[in-house]
Amino acid sequence: MTEGKTRRNFLITSIAVTGGIVATNAFQENTTNIATPPATMPERVLGRTKVKLPIFGLGGAGQTPLSWEGQESDATAIIQRALELGIRYFDTAATYGPSEDYLGKVLPPYRSNLFLASKTDKRDRDGAWRELERSLKRLNTDYLDLWQLHHVSFSEELDTIFSPSGAIKALEEAIQQKLVRFAGITGHHDPQVIAEGLRRYPFHATLIPVNAADKHHPHPFIPVVLPVAQEKNVGVIAMKVPAYGRLFKSGGLTGMEQALGYTMSQPGVHCCVIAAETVSQLEKNVKIARAFVPLKEQELTAIAARTANIWEDSTFFRTWT
Repeated sequence: MTEGKTRRNFLITSIAVTGGIVATNAFQENTTNIATPPATMPERVLGRTKVKLPIFGLGGAGQTPLSWEGQESDATAIIQRALELGIRYFDTAATYGPSEDYLGKVLPPYRSNLFLASKTDKRDRDGAWRELERSLKRLNTDYLDLWQLHHVSFSEELDTIFSPSGAIKALEEAIQQKLVRFAGITGHHDPQVIAEGLRRYPFHATLIPVNAADKHHPHPFIPVVLPVAQEKNVGVIAMKVPAYGRLFKSGGLTGMEQALGYTMSQPGVHCCVIAAETVSQLEKNVKIARAFVPLKEQELTAIAARTANIWEDSTFFRTWT
């Protein structure tokens, strides 16, 4: 389909048939808050989106029930508990196994109060459109708050994305048709590629690794991407905060207090997404997020020093493309 209204009407009708639509007019252009009970976590405005979010969001990937087949019961329990704990930002992707399906079975009644993000790893317009249509149906929603170009790793990918038939066209069309509110780019391989992406296009947000082992990597994200994001007022969402728990190896960090404290104390970082293996783990992480206060420079230096001997194992995801 090429006609914007036709495509949007088709999607809305399809979603309504498969599971019902939650009204989406709660989000208007002048929205500065998501209507919820009083915040239990510190909140920050996500760049120039004007959306204020708790600093902690639920990740839908990793080795967790949300991305495992046959784990609907455990995944549903985690998602439901996240809602009860005041989490409003839910992050997923088309390639995260059944994650979108699981979220789509729980979130619709709460949709107008949530910030829902998904991703596509397709680099061409038509391929990205097909994934967006699938994501909307699986999530049982008629719009995404944030749709992101997933794990962009090489400069050649940027050239394809920004070509006349590239994925950026699908993103722009989806925003125009109000199927997507904000545009994002994510990556965990090469910080220079993400920084260049932010220079080439006015993305609203970027999802990048920000953790205590970053400074020891020969190609760190923090000093390369954060200044560009701050200059352009791009919302920065941190991932790989505990590096799948590898930062807690013997001699490393003492726990999530240090991991999350380090990440959320970096200038220009607005929130983070962390997956949960169990409800108990989620509850502990939220408790830590609620107690967060920015760390002083001396504390940050001491935390980073604890990762000096484990940084290679803690940045293993940098090889992923």
